[in-house]
Amino acid sequence: MDFKEIEIIKVEESIETIKSSGTKVNYFIFKEFEIHLNYIPAKAVQDWHKHSRIEECIVVTNGEININWIDKGKIIKENVKEKSVIRVKKSIHLIENSTDKSAEFIVFRIVSKDEDNRGIIKDDKTRKVFIYLHI
Repeated sequence: MDFKEIEIIKVEESIETIKSSGTKVNYFIFKEFEIHLNYIPAKAVQDWHKHSRIEECIVVTNGEININWIDKGKIIKENVKEKSVIRVKKSIHLIENSTDKSAEFIVFRIVSKDEDNRGIIKDDKTRKVFIYLHI
């Protein structure tokens, strides 16, 4: 893995699809993870689904959505507004937009190895960096 350079992937370079629910998704696919930019129109409902080997984290960036999941045989629904994060874990879930306005959210899909990496994530930063310019 090369950490020496920055990589910028423009939305035009993503894989774009429109699902049967009308949700537009731009897929950014990498070896270690995926990022999905989602636009869900008003009154749209996605399909029920679950994941057994990945973790999905959803960040609502515009508007609001409902996350629905099944817990002990009952459907639970919660409204989630802008700037909130949803971890779906291994739940059976669906996303819907019950409002009259479109909404947007970002999905981060990660292969979880169920290890506690908080220390690495928190401490992986060099505070004093020397910049060498080759002119």
